[in-house]
Parts: sequence; structure tokens; C-alpha cells
Amino acid sequence: MGERAVIALGANLEDPRATFERALELLEERAGPVVARSSWRQSEAMVHPDDEVRWHPPYLNGAVLVATALEPEALLAVLHAIEAELGRDRSREKGRWQPRTLDLDLVAYGQRRIDRPALTVPHPRMQERDFVLLPLVELWPDWRHPVLGRTACELLADLEGSGPAG
Repeated sequence: MGERAVIALGANLEDPRATFERALELLEERAGPVVARSSWRQSEAMVHPDDEVRWHPPYLNGAVLVATALEPEALLAVLHAIEAELGRDRSREKGRWQPRTLDLDLVAYGQRRIDRPALTVPHPRMQERDFVLLPLVELWPDWRHPVLGRTACELLADLEGSGPAG
């Protein structure tokens, strides 16, 4: 069946629902079967404190569980290729937190811990983001963070107990 990888999806430009559906088709073709998908949820866009624009359109977010035979770096390359094919131009972005047609993040790759310059798994800020944890809990509630030792459910409860998340 392959390794279970969690991929978070986010978009706030164009038609996010249509973009997500096309991204799932491409993931199935290039990475492996999508074995589960979360609900799509809307969340407020994060705006960098130094950004002269104080508001960005809300994001649509969700996650999928993919069974893949690809190694993590190869899977990341597939995600970046799909983003580009569906309109994301990383060279034009002014940094993190900018509006985009599609953002695909490799959140988890089974129980592996990877810390390389081009790839950190689990995603280093996932435990701070309800728009990542809510879909993850829906897909794989007992997934255990290999660094923090907490399940997805526990991470979400910790975050909800600490106040608003973005």
C-alpha cells in the first residue's frame, strides 16, 4: 500500500474548490491513491505584521491522506510541480503568508522525522495551526507526532486550550 503521507491543501485565489479537485486528481496520478480526505474549511488568512496589505481573502483548507511509494523528497517535488501546474508562481511571492492559488504542504510522512534543508517533516509549525490540525484529526486522529510525542487529537486539544490559532 505504501507509506501514509498527510498533505495539507490551502488556497485563497481563483476557485479553491476546483483547484483542490484538480490537485487530488494529479496527486492520484503522480503520488499514489488518496485514501482519505478531510472536509474543506474556510479560515482567515494570516497576514505578516510587515505586510502593507492588512487583509487577504480567506483561505480554503483541508488535508488528504495519500498512500505513496515515493520517498519524501520525491513526494515534495511532485507537490511543487502540481502547485506550479495549477498556477502557483513561487518566484513572484514576497514570502510566506501571501495569497496563492494553491499551497500543498507535506505535513507528515508516516512516523518519520526528517530534518534537511529542503524538507522538515513533520511540518515544523503544524502544532500551531488549527487549519492543519482540524483536518488531520479528521483523517488520522491517533497519528503521533514523532518529535512531540502527542497524537493529533492531543495537539489539537493543546492548541484549543491555548487560545485562538491561525
